[in-house]
This record gives sequence, C-alpha cells and structure tokens, in this order.
Amino acid sequence: MTHTVHPFAHRLGVLRDWKSRWFAKTPAQYRENIKIDTMVRQYLRKRLRGLYVTSVEIERGPKAMRILIKTSRPGMVIGRGGEGSVKLAKDIEKVIRELGIKGVLAVKIDIEEVRSPESQSPVVAYMVVEGLEKRMPFRRVLKQTVEKVMANRDVQGVRIGIAGRLGGAEMSRTEEIKRGRVPLQTIRADVDFAREEAYLPYGVIGVKVWIYRGDIFEKNNER
Repeated sequence: MTHTVHPFAHRLGVLRDWKSRWFAKTPAQYRENIKIDTMVRQYLRKRLRGLYVTSVEIERGPKAMRILIKTSRPGMVIGRGGEGSVKLAKDIEKVIRELGIKGVLAVKIDIEEVRSPESQSPVVAYMVVEGLEKRMPFRRVLKQTVEKVMANRDVQGVRIGIAGRLGGAEMSRTEEIKRGRVPLQTIRADVDFAREEAYLPYGVIGVKVWIYRGDIFEKNNER
C-alpha cells in the first residue's frame, strides 16, 4: 500500500533545510518555541495573504528572533522607507506577548526577493486561488496557470489539483491537470509543494500544487 508523503518533509536533510532553526535546552522551552512558531506562521499567513510569499523561515539566537520572509513582492512588505517591516516586527512581538510568554525576544525581519515567482508553488497556488475567487471558470484557470508555469525554463513538470464544490455544484469533486513529469518518490528531485484555500460564497475550494524543477545532484548542491 502506498502512503502519501509531504514532498518537503520527505527531502529534509537531503535537499531541504528545516524552516525553523533553533535549539531548546528543556522540554518546556521546546513546547514554548513550537507554540510561538505556529502562532507567528498563522499570523503571517493571514497578514501577508496576496503578497506572493513563498516561505517563512524562523531562526533564534540568545537575544533576538530572526524571521526571513521570501516574497516576489518585497516592496509591498517593506513599505515606504521600511515602515512596513518595522510595524510588522512590532505586531509580531505583540502577538507573542498575548500568548502570555515571559521574556519575549526582539523580532528582526529580513525580506528576500524571489526572482522567478512562476517556479514557486505557493505563488502558483495563490494565482489559482485569485482566479477562482474572481469567479472565473475553474478549467480555464487551471489551463492558463499551467501554461504560465511551463513557460518558465526552470520548470520541468507541474501538477495542480483542486477539490470542493467546483462551479457551485451540489456535490464536491476533484479536478486535476498535469504537464511534464513530477517524480514524487525520487529523493533528489527538486519538487516544490504548496496548499492554499479559495474562499467562495458556496464553500471552500482546496488547491494543491506540485512543481518539479529538475534533479539536484551532489556536485550541483552548494552544501
């Protein structure tokens, strides 16, 4: 029997690094850090929705907590004169304080620009969500998105699946479109995966995106 494995977790330590990097001395501190990370990620997911954020990475030092936000629209996150990122850091500190945790670390935010957004699965997933929320026919959205992604020279394969009350139908169903190849069991395959949700008047439609960007061999790997 096969088991569906998350493509990111499947490659941890081989092609991918952890998205939260820190060390806890006690079990209580570990629980606290996990709680903070979860709350920060949930908050940023809501706050930065629509800004094409590809990933949020968290690092902890003895005195500061560093949050690295990778986005294809850095100007909208940073704001005029860096006001946006400063306000975001203060809001995150406030969210952490509301958890009732003592000795909150200072939050520092770094923003990194993503060069080719069409090869990043979170961006592609949000492109599909935007089309669905604008009431466009779902088949046209899938076809147009796949063509945009495959036009990128880095991409060798893409697979997009949507599920829910498609077209406002009474019974939910799934639709899928695929171009190229997406090897899910090959560990050295650089497969990017993302989930997103489209909120429509008749219910939520789930979107899943897999993007295959070729194999990474040891000689090509910077590490």
